[in-house]
Amino acid sequence: MTGLRVVLASASPRRHDLLEMIGIAHVVLPADIDESYRDGELPRAGAERVAREKGALIAATQKDVLVISADTIVVIDDRVLGKPTGGNDAQRMLRQLSGRTHEVLTAVATTLDGRTESAVEEVRVTFRQLSDELIARYVDTGEPLDKAGSYGIQGFGATIVERIDGDYFAVMGLALGRLIELLRRLGVVYEFDGVRRSTQKPLAAPSQAPGAARSTGA
Repeated sequence: MTGLRVVLASASPRRHDLLEMIGIAHVVLPADIDESYRDGELPRAGAERVAREKGALIAATQKDVLVISADTIVVIDDRVLGKPTGGNDAQRMLRQLSGRTHEVLTAVATTLDGRTESAVEEVRVTFRQLSDELIARYVDTGEPLDKAGSYGIQGFGATIVERIDGDYFAVMGLALGRLIELLRRLGVVYEFDGVRRSTQKPLAAPSQAPGAARSTGA
């Protein structure tokens, strides 16, 4: 290893656990930013912008660190479902998702040496039909109250999901395959027990397309 320090710009315990699971040691420094969407901003673009802004905030205060940031949103009928304001709001969201397919968009951003690479992973999730009684009991567990769309795929929420089309880990909050791709573009090598700087030059940024990985100089 080359002493590359990693910072996770998120308070999410799920993202922390996922980085631990794949052997990337890190410290947690949550980025406190306004995550509101701008007028006319599409969900995909908004999620990617928020992820990049989280990383930029932490990178501005740290030197010689790799910053990993992310943003996860739930979208149905072209509307973004954020974290519920309380139990009643969580029940409203779950009734909206019941028996239907929605999209989970997880944006991932990686920042190192003034350069940022980011991308969005899209997953389709289908809920089974939920009765009002079941929804109320699920909300009573407390699990939905701090999660986008009012459910957690890695907990009790796994029992109300009928089908997932895409990256399970993206639904948890961090698309791991996409993360490794972005690290590679920054010239960072993942070696199962951690990360190091590559001896080769970072890859050139790919052509920009909606949702594709992209880079920018700080």
